[in-house]
Amino acid sequence: MVRMGVYDQIKKAFQDIVAPEIHELRGEIRRLDQKIDGVDALVTLKIGGLDEKIGNLDARLSNKIDNLDARLTDKIDSLDARLTARIDALDNKVENLDARLTDKIESLDVRLTTKVDALRTEVVAELRRVDNRIDGLDREVRTAIDIRERLAALEARRPA
Repeated sequence: MVRMGVYDQIKKAFQDIVAPEIHELRGEIRRLDQKIDGVDALVTLKIGGLDEKIGNLDARLSNKIDNLDARLTDKIDSLDARLTARIDALDNKVENLDARLTDKIESLDVRLTTKVDALRTEVVAELRRVDNRIDGLDREVRTAIDIRERLAALEARRPA
């Protein structure tokens, strides 16, 4: 029984010393659990606030990007319109220049054709004149040859 008595004494000592400490630790664990729950709620609240701020910031950035995109689109469209107008103006100038050059080339072609025709007529007339002159000289040369042959025939008949 003595052993039982020691066991009972140790049991009683544990219950007297350790049990209140365990109850006290349980109470502190509950308080820490409540603090953790409070901190968790606070962190959840802060995260919700940060999510809202991030959402607002995202919306503002999206608006700014959209505005910037619209402004750039307007500027690009304006630049495109100005370039198109300038290109059209240059195209008109090139067409006008092409028409003027075509007119000048045609005018020069007509003038050149006229001058070539006049020169051709003049050369043909000169060739005819030279041809007539050559024909005249040919007749004179034949007449001269004919006279010479007659002279030679007369000289051959004459007594020496």
